[in-house]
Amino acid sequence: MKNLNVIKDELQNGIYDGKLKDVYVDEELVAYNRKRYVDALEKFEELFGDKEVELYSAPGRSEVCGNHTDHQNGHVLATSINLDAIAVAALADDGRIRLVSDDYPMIKMNIRDLEKKEEEKESTASLIRGVAAGLQKMGYSIGGFYAYVTSDVLMGAGLSSSAAFESLMGTIFSGLYNGMSVSSVDIAKAGQIAENEYFGKPCGLMDQMACSVGGLIYIDFKDKENPVIEQVPCDFEKNAYSLCIVDTKGSHADLTDDYAAIPEEMGRIAAFFGKKLLREVTSPEFFGNIAKLRENTDDRCLLRAMHFFTEQERVKEGVNALKKDDFTGFLDVIKRSGDSSAKLLQNIYSPKEPHVQNMTVALGASEYVLKDRGVCRVHGGGFAGTIQAFVENEAVEEYRTFMESIFGEGTCHVLKVRPYGGIKI
Repeated sequence: MKNLNVIKDELQNGIYDGKLKDVYVDEELVAYNRKRYVDALEKFEELFGDKEVELYSAPGRSEVCGNHTDHQNGHVLATSINLDAIAVAALADDGRIRLVSDDYPMIKMNIRDLEKKEEEKESTASLIRGVAAGLQKMGYSIGGFYAYVTSDVLMGAGLSSSAAFESLMGTIFSGLYNGMSVSSVDIAKAGQIAENEYFGKPCGLMDQMACSVGGLIYIDFKDKENPVIEQVPCDFEKNAYSLCIVDTKGSHADLTDDYAAIPEEMGRIAAFFGKKLLREVTSPEFFGNIAKLRENTDDRCLLRAMHFFTEQERVKEGVNALKKDDFTGFLDVIKRSGDSSAKLLQNIYSPKEPHVQNMTVALGASEYVLKDRGVCRVHGGGFAGTIQAFVENEAVEEYRTFMESIFGEGTCHVLKVRPYGGIKI
């Protein structure tokens, strides 16, 4: 730990510029992030006084392939991105947490009280308490701290701002109380506990894993307690492509039921075979029983399960294509994955609001402007929010201009793959 004013002077004198370039990948973002950290230190001092502090960061994530399969213990390809949540944190020896996130009111809690609280559901406080409870249950040390948090991970844009925050909390506990020894997998699991049990939102483990581990990663969730994680080589600059995320400004409000319906309906198909999850059913079993399934369930359940089985194969195809440096083959996988999400998974818009289809408009517009210069797909959980596009570098500005003419200035984000998950800066 160092005095916050010492760290601030070191930042302003460029001592951390190499680290910032390494973390945020883009040289043009060094000055921006240097200022972010300096501003965060000043805000911390304003809130909590002059203390010995540490700086932490956890990225947002972008799902690349494996849409809505993690909750069925499937295969996923995901990446961390160079937008993140950062924290200035200091030890508190009274067992209490005091945290301010951007301009929101201060959250205060006693670390000795980790019981779920109904009144905290769907709040930031529930995520902090849930992460602490999850880590303690795993046998890690926890304790109080002061923290100021700020984030440029877009809220409600499918980049997992909540998972980035959970990973940040886990990394703070790891750094302050465990010598940075908490594994990224355990931090992800604690985040999922917080999201599912404390916040009250059903989700798989993919978001938390991508944020905590970092890089472009393949995850096999067959054994959720011990997922297989493999970092996959990919050089977007070498292939002259950029990852673009377009925020269509769709609201995620009142979509919990839409998200929850997907694992529930996939579970009904699994139950037909006497199983709990679709991962326990083989593809030939499923496709050999479509007629019987239609008699015993319904077509949307069937189609969503069909997406699961075909998406599993696409994830493996995508990983193999990248390992062979076959970027064209990888792009073909992404296009087919997006088509399946739209036609089979059906998470492009909410069936409750069929006349509001921001993402469908964005996908149609993307295909029009890109033609053979890129591919696009739904991003994240779907139903509202963002789309993802892999775009030839030479077409990025034309693509950005066209999409922002539809959805507004600043809605098309050109991102980099960040090589790190949750870290201490």
